[in-house]
Amino acid sequence: MLCQRSCAEELCQGCQRQIQRCQRSDTQWQEALPLFVWGVYGGALKRAIATLKYENQPRLARPLGHWLAQTWLESPQAKIKQQLTVVPIPMYAAKKKQRGYDQAELLAKHFCDFAGLPLQPQGLERIRATEAQFTLSATEREQNLSDAFQLGRGFQRRCPAAVLLLDDVYTTGATARSAAQALQHCGIEVVGLAAIAKPIMKDDSQSDRPKRPMKGA
Repeated sequence: MLCQRSCAEELCQGCQRQIQRCQRSDTQWQEALPLFVWGVYGGALKRAIATLKYENQPRLARPLGHWLAQTWLESPQAKIKQQLTVVPIPMYAAKKKQRGYDQAELLAKHFCDFAGLPLQPQGLERIRATEAQFTLSATEREQNLSDAFQLGRGFQRRCPAAVLLLDDVYTTGATARSAAQALQHCGIEVVGLAAIAKPIMKDDSQSDRPKRPMKGA
């Protein structure tokens, strides 16, 4: 799907290797909203995410979701004692209808298939359209997403004890914080956010080196 070569899977071996070179697990589990990220938002991984989202290639969610789940299962965070329910951070309904699918929901589905965790795709609802975050300052991002989410119909009868949020890309965290607050206001514990990728920020440790690529999904 990235190189147009003929192969039996979503990605040829060459594209898989290029994406896996972007793997640099970033775990910030002591933050107010703990974070678990698979790789760096750049290179082939950035291209794969863009292809998934904007070029009508929903099948790319399968390998990406499986790689995230594999890394999660190998981490100390997977030993959390609570029974976690995975909730994708949703798109606005009109935008999802236009695209035809929600990439975070697809990633969460494949993550849960591999990790053996329950999924609730309707745990959250985005109740208003928001501007593209990359055009806004940090303060404007927070204002843009204020009260953008509410508890979804999947939790209106019974709420889980603890939730792991999941999204494709983590940038400043404004979206994740707004989503987490909507759940927390209803008494649901949010243990953290899992994401496929995160850009390298200026304050990221320069000593953090990419890990050895994993085997393909």
